[in-house]
Amino acid sequence: MKKRQYFLGLFLASILGGAIAIGGYQLIKPQDQTVQVIKSEPSAIKLASSTGMAMAAELNFVDAAKLVTPGVVHIRSTTEAKTGQRGRDPMEEFYRQFFGYPNREYKQAPRVGTGSGVIISKDGYIATNNHVVDGATDVEILLNDNRTFKAEVIGTDPTTDLALLKIDADDLPFVKLGDSDAAEVGEWVLAIGNPFEFRSTVTAGIISAKGRNINILRDKNNMAIESFIQTDAAVNPGNSGGALVNLKGELVGINTAIASPTGAFSGYSFAVPSSLVKKVIGDLKEFGVVQRALLGINIADVNAELAEEKDLKVLEGVYVLGVRPESGADEAGIRDGDVIVAINGENVKKTAELQEKVALNRPGDQILVTFLRDGKEKKVTATLKNSLNTTKAIAATNNSVIIQGATFEDVSNDEAKSLGVDGGAKLVALEKGKWKEAGIKEGFIITKIDRRVISNVEDLSASLSRSLDGSGLLIEGIYEDGLKAYYGIGW
Repeated sequence: MKKRQYFLGLFLASILGGAIAIGGYQLIKPQDQTVQVIKSEPSAIKLASSTGMAMAAELNFVDAAKLVTPGVVHIRSTTEAKTGQRGRDPMEEFYRQFFGYPNREYKQAPRVGTGSGVIISKDGYIATNNHVVDGATDVEILLNDNRTFKAEVIGTDPTTDLALLKIDADDLPFVKLGDSDAAEVGEWVLAIGNPFEFRSTVTAGIISAKGRNINILRDKNNMAIESFIQTDAAVNPGNSGGALVNLKGELVGINTAIASPTGAFSGYSFAVPSSLVKKVIGDLKEFGVVQRALLGINIADVNAELAEEKDLKVLEGVYVLGVRPESGADEAGIRDGDVIVAINGENVKKTAELQEKVALNRPGDQILVTFLRDGKEKKVTATLKNSLNTTKAIAATNNSVIIQGATFEDVSNDEAKSLGVDGGAKLVALEKGKWKEAGIKEGFIITKIDRRVISNVEDLSASLSRSLDGSGLLIEGIYEDGLKAYYGIGW
Protein backbone atom coordinates (compact mmCIF):
# COMPACT_ATOMS: atom_id res chain seq x y z
CA MET A 1 0.00 0.00 0.00
CA LYS A 2 2.75 2.34 0.93
CA LYS A 3 4.63 1.40 -2.24
CA ARG A 4 1.55 2.22 -4.35
CA GLN A 5 1.19 5.62 -2.66
CA TYR A 6 4.88 6.32 -3.26
CA PHE A 7 4.64 5.68 -7.04
CA LEU A 8 1.38 7.63 -7.26
CA GLY A 9 3.09 10.58 -5.60
CA LEU A 10 5.95 10.44 -8.09
CA PHE A 11 3.49 10.30 -10.99
CA LEU A 12 1.50 13.33 -9.78
CA ALA A 13 4.71 15.24 -9.10
CA SER A 14 5.89 14.58 -12.65
CA ILE A 15 2.61 15.82 -14.11
CA LEU A 16 2.72 18.93 -11.92
CA GLY A 17 6.38 19.64 -12.87
CA GLY A 18 5.58 19.35 -16.57
CA ALA A 19 2.62 21.70 -16.23
CA ILE A 20 4.75 24.23 -14.39
CA ALA A 21 7.49 24.02 -17.04
CA ILE A 22 5.04 24.50 -19.92
CA GLY A 23 3.33 27.41 -18.17
CA GLY A 24 6.64 29.07 -17.38
CA TYR A 25 7.77 28.82 -21.00
CA GLN A 26 4.55 30.46 -22.16
CA LEU A 27 5.19 33.34 -19.75
CA ILE A 28 8.77 34.02 -20.79
CA LYS A 29 8.78 33.15 -24.53
CA PRO A 30 9.23 36.15 -26.93
CA GLN A 31 6.02 37.60 -28.30
CA ASP A 32 5.41 37.38 -32.04
CA GLN A 33 7.12 40.27 -33.86
CA THR A 34 7.31 41.57 -37.46
CA VAL A 35 10.99 41.45 -38.46
CA GLN A 36 12.12 43.97 -41.18
CA VAL A 37 14.89 42.64 -43.41
CA ILE A 38 16.94 45.20 -45.35
CA LYS A 39 18.80 43.85 -48.35
CA SER A 40 22.18 45.26 -49.35
CA GLU A 41 21.07 46.36 -52.77
CA PRO A 42 22.27 49.51 -54.56
CA SER A 43 20.34 52.58 -53.44
CA ALA A 44 18.55 50.53 -50.77
CA ILE A 45 19.05 53.26 -48.17
CA LYS A 46 18.93 57.00 -48.67
CA LEU A 47 21.09 58.88 -46.15
CA ALA A 48 20.41 62.50 -45.27
CA SER A 49 22.67 64.73 -47.36
CA SER A 50 22.62 68.17 -48.90
CA THR A 51 23.11 66.49 -52.28
CA GLY A 52 20.08 64.22 -51.83
CA MET A 53 22.35 61.43 -53.05
CA ALA A 54 20.99 57.90 -52.86
CA MET A 55 23.76 55.71 -51.43
CA ALA A 56 24.21 52.00 -50.86
CA ALA A 57 24.05 50.62 -47.36
CA GLU A 58 27.79 49.97 -47.39
CA LEU A 59 28.65 53.46 -48.72
CA ASN A 60 29.96 52.37 -52.09
CA PHE A 61 32.18 55.10 -53.61
CA VAL A 62 32.84 53.23 -56.85
CA ASP A 63 30.57 55.26 -59.13
CA ALA A 64 31.98 58.65 -58.10
CA ALA A 65 35.56 57.36 -58.33
CA LYS A 66 34.99 55.92 -61.82
CA LEU A 67 33.38 59.16 -62.97
CA VAL A 68 36.09 61.51 -61.69
CA THR A 69 39.35 59.56 -62.04
CA PRO A 70 39.72 60.06 -65.84
CA GLY A 71 39.50 63.84 -65.29
CA VAL A 72 42.37 64.05 -62.76
CA VAL A 73 45.86 64.48 -64.22
CA HIS A 74 49.47 64.26 -63.10
CA ILE A 75 51.53 67.47 -63.42
CA ARG A 76 55.28 67.65 -63.76
CA SER A 77 56.73 71.17 -63.59
CA THR A 78 60.34 72.14 -64.27
CA THR A 79 61.87 75.36 -62.97
CA GLU A 80 64.73 76.92 -64.92
CA ALA A 81 68.19 76.46 -63.46
CA LYS A 82 69.73 79.48 -61.75
CA THR A 83 73.24 80.76 -62.28
CA GLY A 84 75.34 81.78 -59.28
CA GLN A 85 78.90 82.33 -58.16
CA ARG A 86 80.83 79.87 -56.06
CA GLY A 87 82.47 81.07 -52.89
CA ARG A 88 86.11 82.05 -53.36
CA ASP A 89 89.05 82.62 -51.06
CA PRO A 90 90.83 86.02 -50.64
CA MET A 91 93.69 85.06 -52.96
CA GLU A 92 91.24 84.18 -55.73
CA GLU A 93 89.63 87.60 -55.32
CA PHE A 94 93.09 89.24 -55.50
CA TYR A 95 93.99 87.49 -58.78
CA ARG A 96 90.54 88.23 -60.22
CA GLN A 97 90.83 91.97 -59.58
CA PHE A 98 94.46 92.48 -60.63
CA PHE A 99 94.79 89.98 -63.46
CA GLY A 100 91.26 90.11 -64.81
CA TYR A 101 90.36 86.52 -64.06
CA PRO A 102 86.65 85.96 -64.71
CA ASN A 103 84.20 85.00 -61.99
CA ARG A 104 83.63 81.29 -61.65
CA GLU A 105 79.96 80.70 -62.24
CA TYR A 106 78.00 77.55 -61.75
CA LYS A 107 74.56 76.45 -62.83
CA GLN A 108 72.18 74.71 -60.48
CA ALA A 109 70.29 71.68 -61.68
CA PRO A 110 66.70 72.34 -62.82
CA ARG A 111 64.16 71.84 -60.07
CA VAL A 112 61.36 69.38 -60.86
CA GLY A 113 58.09 69.33 -58.94
CA THR A 114 54.99 67.18 -59.23
CA GLY A 115 51.36 67.59 -58.39
CA SER A 116 47.83 66.95 -59.58
CA GLY A 117 45.31 68.84 -61.65
CA VAL A 118 41.63 68.66 -62.58
CA ILE A 119 40.34 68.88 -66.15
CA ILE A 120 37.41 71.30 -66.00
CA SER A 121 36.44 71.46 -69.68
CA LYS A 122 36.61 69.08 -72.62
CA ASP A 123 38.83 71.50 -74.59
CA GLY A 124 41.76 71.12 -72.21
CA TYR A 125 41.53 73.69 -69.39
CA ILE A 126 43.02 72.36 -66.15
CA ALA A 127 42.73 73.77 -62.63
CA THR A 128 45.51 73.21 -60.10
CA ASN A 129 47.38 74.93 -57.27
CA ASN A 130 49.63 77.91 -57.89
CA HIS A 131 52.41 76.30 -55.84
CA VAL A 132 52.44 73.30 -58.19
CA VAL A 133 53.51 75.44 -61.19
CA ASP A 134 54.96 78.54 -59.50
CA GLY A 135 57.96 79.77 -61.49
CA ALA A 136 57.86 76.78 -63.84
CA THR A 137 59.40 77.16 -67.29
CA ASP A 138 58.06 73.83 -68.52
CA VAL A 139 54.83 72.08 -67.52
CA GLU A 140 53.98 68.55 -68.65
CA ILE A 141 50.60 66.88 -68.20
CA LEU A 142 50.11 63.10 -67.97
CA LEU A 143 46.52 62.04 -68.59
CA ASN A 144 44.86 59.01 -67.08
CA ASP A 145 45.07 57.25 -70.47
CA ASN A 146 48.89 57.72 -70.52
CA ARG A 147 48.93 60.53 -73.09
CA THR A 148 51.27 63.43 -72.34
CA PHE A 149 50.96 67.11 -73.31
CA LYS A 150 52.91 70.32 -72.84
CA ALA A 151 50.77 72.82 -70.93
CA GLU A 152 50.53 76.59 -71.14
CA VAL A 153 50.11 78.49 -67.88
CA ILE A 154 47.16 80.79 -68.59
CA GLY A 155 47.34 82.54 -65.24
CA THR A 156 48.06 82.13 -61.54
CA ASP A 157 46.72 83.61 -58.32
CA PRO A 158 48.95 83.28 -55.25
CA THR A 159 46.27 84.87 -53.04
CA THR A 160 44.07 81.78 -53.41
CA ASP A 161 46.83 79.33 -54.47
CA LEU A 162 45.07 78.55 -57.75
CA ALA A 163 46.32 78.33 -61.32
CA LEU A 164 44.81 77.68 -64.75
CA LEU A 165 46.59 75.57 -67.40
CA LYS A 166 45.68 74.72 -71.00
CA ILE A 167 46.65 71.77 -73.17
CA ASP A 168 45.96 71.37 -76.89
CA ALA A 169 43.41 68.55 -76.83
CA ASP A 170 39.70 68.00 -77.44
CA ASP A 171 36.92 65.75 -76.18
CA LEU A 172 38.64 65.21 -72.85
CA PRO A 173 36.87 63.73 -69.81
CA PHE A 174 36.29 66.53 -67.32
CA VAL A 175 35.02 66.97 -63.79
CA LYS A 176 31.77 68.87 -63.37
CA LEU A 177 31.84 71.81 -60.96
CA GLY A 178 29.64 71.35 -57.91
CA ASP A 179 28.30 73.79 -55.33
CA SER A 180 30.61 73.99 -52.32
CA ASP A 181 28.13 76.28 -50.56
CA ALA A 182 25.63 73.42 -50.50
CA ALA A 183 28.15 70.95 -49.06
CA GLU A 184 27.61 70.29 -45.37
CA VAL A 185 29.76 69.30 -42.43
CA GLY A 186 29.54 65.53 -42.01
CA GLU A 187 29.01 64.90 -45.74
CA TRP A 188 31.11 62.21 -47.43
CA VAL A 189 33.71 63.35 -49.97
CA LEU A 190 36.48 61.75 -52.04
CA ALA A 191 39.98 63.11 -52.59
CA ILE A 192 41.42 62.03 -55.95
CA GLY A 193 44.95 62.82 -57.05
CA ASN A 194 48.47 61.58 -57.69
CA PRO A 195 50.45 61.44 -54.42
CA PHE A 196 54.01 60.14 -54.76
CA GLU A 197 53.35 59.80 -58.50
CA PHE A 198 50.93 56.93 -57.86
CA ARG A 199 48.24 57.75 -60.36
CA SER A 200 44.53 57.74 -59.63
CA THR A 201 44.72 57.47 -55.87
CA VAL A 202 41.31 57.73 -54.18
CA THR A 203 40.71 58.34 -50.48
CA ALA A 204 37.47 59.00 -48.62
CA GLY A 205 36.47 61.10 -45.64
CA ILE A 206 33.91 63.58 -44.41
CA ILE A 207 33.79 67.35 -44.41
CA SER A 208 35.05 68.30 -40.95
CA ALA A 209 34.58 72.07 -41.18
CA LYS A 210 34.12 74.94 -43.63
CA GLY A 211 35.61 78.43 -43.78
CA ARG A 212 38.92 77.39 -42.20
CA ASN A 213 41.79 79.90 -42.08
CA ILE A 214 45.10 78.14 -41.35
CA ASN A 215 47.49 80.99 -42.27
CA ILE A 216 49.50 79.14 -44.90
CA LEU A 217 49.12 81.61 -47.77
CA ARG A 218 51.46 84.57 -47.61
CA ASP A 219 50.81 87.74 -49.58
CA LYS A 220 52.87 90.93 -49.31
CA ASN A 221 49.71 93.04 -49.59
CA ASN A 222 47.74 90.96 -47.06
CA MET A 223 45.18 90.00 -49.71
CA ALA A 224 45.38 86.21 -49.31
CA ILE A 225 42.03 84.44 -49.03
CA GLU A 226 41.79 81.36 -46.84
CA SER A 227 38.34 79.87 -46.47
CA PHE A 228 39.19 76.20 -46.83
CA ILE A 229 37.00 73.12 -46.69
CA GLN A 230 38.53 70.87 -44.03
CA THR A 231 38.24 67.09 -44.45
CA ASP A 232 39.74 63.96 -42.96
CA ALA A 233 40.28 62.36 -46.37
CA ALA A 234 43.94 61.34 -46.64
CA VAL A 235 45.95 63.76 -48.80
CA ASN A 236 49.71 63.52 -49.29
CA PRO A 237 52.45 65.37 -51.19
CA GLY A 238 51.66 65.16 -54.90
CA ASN A 239 47.93 65.38 -54.20
CA SER A 240 48.07 69.20 -54.35
CA GLY A 241 45.79 70.44 -57.10
CA GLY A 242 43.70 67.27 -57.11
CA ALA A 243 39.94 66.95 -56.87
CA LEU A 244 37.72 66.93 -53.80
CA VAL A 245 34.34 65.62 -54.97
CA ASN A 246 30.98 64.73 -53.48
CA LEU A 247 29.29 61.36 -54.05
CA LYS A 248 27.75 62.66 -57.27
CA GLY A 249 31.25 63.08 -58.64
CA GLU A 250 30.97 66.88 -58.61
CA LEU A 251 33.98 69.05 -57.78
CA VAL A 252 33.51 70.80 -54.44
CA GLY A 253 37.16 71.78 -53.90
CA ILE A 254 40.77 71.73 -55.06
CA ASN A 255 42.98 69.91 -52.53
CA THR A 256 45.66 72.33 -51.37
CA ALA A 257 47.23 71.61 -48.00
CA ILE A 258 47.50 69.23 -45.06
CA ALA A 259 47.94 69.87 -41.35
CA SER A 260 50.95 67.77 -40.42
CA PRO A 261 53.99 67.88 -38.11
CA THR A 262 55.81 65.38 -40.37
CA GLY A 263 55.02 66.51 -43.91
CA ALA A 264 52.74 63.51 -44.49
CA PHE A 265 49.02 63.21 -43.84
CA SER A 266 48.17 62.96 -40.17
CA GLY A 267 44.51 63.78 -39.84
CA TYR A 268 43.26 66.82 -41.73
CA SER A 269 43.45 68.17 -45.25
CA PHE A 270 42.23 71.44 -46.75
CA ALA A 271 40.70 72.35 -50.11
CA VAL A 272 39.84 75.62 -51.86
CA PRO A 273 36.02 75.62 -52.21
CA SER A 274 34.63 75.23 -55.73
CA SER A 275 32.69 78.50 -55.50
CA LEU A 276 36.00 80.35 -55.26
CA VAL A 277 37.65 78.07 -57.84
CA LYS A 278 34.92 78.90 -60.36
CA LYS A 279 35.37 82.64 -59.91
CA VAL A 280 39.18 82.67 -59.97
CA ILE A 281 39.46 80.31 -62.93
CA GLY A 282 36.87 82.37 -64.82
CA ASP A 283 38.93 85.53 -64.25
CA LEU A 284 42.19 83.88 -65.28
CA LYS A 285 40.59 82.55 -68.45
CA GLU A 286 39.07 85.90 -69.43
CA PHE A 287 41.68 88.39 -68.21
CA GLY A 288 44.82 86.40 -67.42
CA VAL A 289 44.70 87.83 -63.89
CA VAL A 290 42.21 87.69 -61.03
CA GLN A 291 39.80 90.61 -60.66
CA ARG A 292 39.94 91.10 -56.90
CA ALA A 293 36.94 92.93 -55.51
CA LEU A 294 37.67 94.79 -52.29
CA LEU A 295 35.38 96.33 -49.73
CA GLY A 296 38.25 98.48 -48.47
CA ILE A 297 38.39 97.63 -44.76
CA ASN A 298 40.81 96.21 -42.21
CA ILE A 299 39.09 93.52 -40.18
CA ALA A 300 39.37 91.14 -37.24
CA ASP A 301 37.30 88.28 -35.82
CA VAL A 302 34.97 89.18 -32.97
CA ASN A 303 35.80 87.12 -29.86
CA ALA A 304 35.08 87.36 -26.14
CA GLU A 305 38.17 89.49 -25.46
CA LEU A 306 37.43 91.98 -28.25
CA ALA A 307 33.74 92.10 -27.32
CA GLU A 308 34.63 93.02 -23.74
CA GLU A 309 37.25 95.58 -24.79
CA LYS A 310 34.96 97.32 -27.31
CA ASP A 311 31.75 96.77 -25.35
CA LEU A 312 30.15 94.83 -28.21
CA LYS A 313 26.78 93.18 -27.89
CA VAL A 314 27.75 90.09 -29.90
CA LEU A 315 30.40 87.37 -29.69
CA GLU A 316 30.73 86.63 -33.39
CA GLY A 317 30.99 88.62 -36.58
CA VAL A 318 33.67 90.71 -38.28
CA TYR A 319 34.97 93.83 -36.54
CA VAL A 320 35.98 96.81 -38.71
CA LEU A 321 39.39 98.09 -37.58
CA GLY A 322 39.80 100.68 -40.32
CA VAL A 323 38.28 101.95 -43.57
CA ARG A 324 40.26 102.95 -46.67
CA PRO A 325 39.37 106.49 -47.86
CA GLU A 326 37.18 106.59 -50.99
CA SER A 327 36.72 102.81 -50.88
CA GLY A 328 33.40 101.07 -51.37
CA ALA A 329 32.98 100.74 -47.61
CA ASP A 330 33.81 104.41 -47.04
CA GLU A 331 31.32 105.59 -49.67
CA ALA A 332 28.63 103.27 -48.26
CA GLY A 333 29.03 104.74 -44.78
CA ILE A 334 30.74 101.84 -43.00
CA ARG A 335 32.92 103.10 -40.14
CA ASP A 336 35.56 101.94 -37.67
CA GLY A 337 33.97 99.89 -34.88
CA ASP A 338 31.11 98.48 -36.95
CA VAL A 339 30.53 94.72 -36.74
CA ILE A 340 29.61 93.10 -40.07
CA VAL A 341 27.27 90.14 -39.58
CA ALA A 342 25.99 89.37 -43.09
CA ILE A 343 26.79 89.81 -46.80
CA ASN A 344 23.90 89.65 -49.26
CA GLY A 345 21.72 88.23 -46.50
CA GLU A 346 24.09 85.36 -45.67
CA ASN A 347 25.54 85.34 -42.16
CA VAL A 348 29.29 85.85 -41.70
CA LYS A 349 30.73 84.80 -38.35
CA LYS A 350 34.44 85.24 -39.08
CA THR A 351 36.85 87.04 -41.39
CA ALA A 352 37.43 83.99 -43.63
CA GLU A 353 33.73 83.83 -44.49
CA LEU A 354 33.58 87.57 -45.22
CA GLN A 355 36.66 87.44 -47.45
CA GLU A 356 35.28 84.51 -49.43
CA LYS A 357 31.88 86.11 -50.02
CA VAL A 358 33.43 89.41 -51.15
CA ALA A 359 36.01 87.62 -53.34
CA LEU A 360 33.26 85.92 -55.34
CA ASN A 361 32.51 89.31 -56.91
CA ARG A 362 34.31 91.58 -59.38
CA PRO A 363 35.14 95.30 -59.11
CA GLY A 364 32.01 97.30 -59.85
CA ASP A 365 29.66 94.71 -58.33
CA GLN A 366 27.39 95.78 -55.49
CA ILE A 367 26.82 93.84 -52.28
CA LEU A 368 24.39 94.27 -49.38
CA VAL A 369 26.30 94.66 -46.11
CA THR A 370 24.53 94.10 -42.79
CA PHE A 371 26.34 95.43 -39.72
CA LEU A 372 25.81 96.42 -36.13
CA ARG A 373 26.59 99.89 -34.81
CA ASP A 374 25.95 100.69 -31.15
CA GLY A 375 23.91 97.51 -30.96
CA LYS A 376 21.57 98.51 -33.78
CA GLU A 377 21.41 96.69 -37.12
CA LYS A 378 22.01 98.67 -40.31
CA LYS A 379 22.07 97.69 -43.98
CA VAL A 380 23.92 99.47 -46.78
CA THR A 381 24.76 98.74 -50.41
CA ALA A 382 28.48 98.98 -51.17
CA THR A 383 30.13 99.12 -54.60
CA LEU A 384 33.28 97.02 -54.62
CA LYS A 385 36.53 98.36 -56.08
CA ASN A 386 39.86 96.90 -57.16
CA SER A 387 43.26 97.30 -55.53
CA LEU A 388 43.75 100.56 -57.44
CA ASN A 389 40.54 101.85 -55.82
CA THR A 390 38.64 101.97 -59.12
CA THR A 391 35.87 99.84 -60.59
CA LYS A 392 37.75 99.03 -63.79
CA ALA A 393 39.08 95.60 -64.70
CA ILE A 394 42.74 94.99 -63.90
CA ALA A 395 44.82 93.86 -66.89
CA ALA A 396 47.56 91.25 -66.82
CA THR A 397 50.02 93.98 -67.94
CA ASN A 398 50.12 97.73 -68.57
CA ASN A 399 48.02 98.78 -65.60
CA SER A 400 48.22 102.43 -64.62
CA VAL A 401 47.16 104.50 -61.65
CA ILE A 402 47.21 108.20 -60.74
CA ILE A 403 48.30 108.94 -57.18
CA GLN A 404 48.76 112.49 -55.86
CA GLY A 405 49.30 113.93 -59.34
CA ALA A 406 51.74 111.23 -60.51
CA THR A 407 50.87 108.59 -63.08
CA PHE A 408 52.43 105.15 -62.62
CA GLU A 409 52.47 102.14 -64.93
CA ASP A 410 53.67 98.55 -64.58
CA VAL A 411 57.28 98.29 -65.72
CA SER A 412 57.56 96.05 -68.78
CA ASN A 413 59.18 92.62 -68.48
CA ASP A 414 61.89 93.56 -70.97
CA GLU A 415 62.83 96.73 -69.12
CA ALA A 416 62.78 94.98 -65.75
CA LYS A 417 65.08 92.28 -67.10
CA SER A 418 67.52 94.79 -68.62
CA LEU A 419 67.73 96.70 -65.32
CA GLY A 420 68.03 93.55 -63.22
CA VAL A 421 64.86 94.10 -61.19
CA ASP A 422 61.91 91.79 -60.64
CA GLY A 423 59.33 94.44 -61.48
CA GLY A 424 58.17 97.81 -60.25
CA ALA A 425 55.89 100.81 -60.74
CA LYS A 426 57.23 103.32 -63.26
CA LEU A 427 56.50 107.04 -62.97
CA VAL A 428 55.49 108.11 -66.50
CA ALA A 429 53.85 111.52 -65.93
CA LEU A 430 54.44 114.02 -63.13
CA GLU A 431 52.53 117.10 -62.01
CA LYS A 432 52.86 119.33 -58.96
CA GLY A 433 52.57 117.46 -55.70
CA LYS A 434 54.40 115.39 -53.12
CA TRP A 435 56.31 113.29 -55.64
CA LYS A 436 57.76 116.29 -57.45
CA GLU A 437 58.54 118.07 -54.16
CA ALA A 438 60.55 115.02 -53.08
CA GLY A 439 62.75 115.45 -56.16
CA ILE A 440 61.53 112.36 -58.00
CA LYS A 441 61.68 112.64 -61.80
CA GLU A 442 59.82 110.95 -64.63
CA GLY A 443 61.21 107.55 -65.58
CA PHE A 444 61.85 106.53 -61.97
CA ILE A 445 60.84 102.92 -61.19
CA ILE A 446 59.76 102.31 -57.61
CA THR A 447 60.92 98.88 -56.44
CA LYS A 448 60.47 99.22 -52.66
CA ILE A 449 58.55 101.31 -50.15
CA ASP A 450 59.77 101.03 -46.57
CA ARG A 451 61.62 97.86 -47.67
CA ARG A 452 58.39 96.29 -48.91
CA VAL A 453 58.85 94.97 -52.46
CA ILE A 454 56.82 96.75 -55.14
CA SER A 455 56.33 94.57 -58.23
CA ASN A 456 53.59 96.55 -59.99
CA VAL A 457 51.13 99.40 -59.57
CA GLU A 458 48.81 97.18 -57.53
CA ASP A 459 51.56 96.75 -54.95
CA LEU A 460 52.19 100.51 -55.01
CA SER A 461 48.53 101.37 -54.47
CA ALA A 462 48.09 98.80 -51.71
CA SER A 463 51.27 99.90 -49.94
CA LEU A 464 50.37 103.58 -49.99
CA SER A 465 46.79 102.90 -48.86
CA ARG A 466 48.20 101.43 -45.63
CA SER A 467 50.40 104.46 -45.02
CA LEU A 468 47.86 107.23 -44.50
CA ASP A 469 48.94 108.09 -40.95
CA GLY A 470 51.05 111.13 -41.86
CA SER A 471 54.37 109.35 -41.43
CA GLY A 472 57.24 109.55 -43.90
CA LEU A 473 58.03 106.86 -46.44
CA LEU A 474 61.36 105.61 -47.76
CA ILE A 475 61.13 105.17 -51.52
CA GLU A 476 63.70 102.97 -53.28
CA GLY A 477 64.07 102.49 -57.01
CA ILE A 478 66.03 102.83 -60.21
CA TYR A 479 66.01 105.14 -63.24
CA GLU A 480 65.93 104.05 -66.86
CA ASP A 481 69.68 104.58 -67.18
CA GLY A 482 70.39 102.22 -64.28
CA LEU A 483 70.96 104.89 -61.63
CA LYS A 484 69.64 103.74 -58.24
CA ALA A 485 68.04 106.37 -56.03
CA TYR A 486 66.39 106.78 -52.60
CA TYR A 487 63.84 109.39 -51.59
CA GLY A 488 61.96 110.35 -48.46
CA ILE A 489 58.38 111.50 -48.94
CA GLY A 490 55.87 112.71 -46.38
CA TRP A 491 52.60 110.84 -46.56
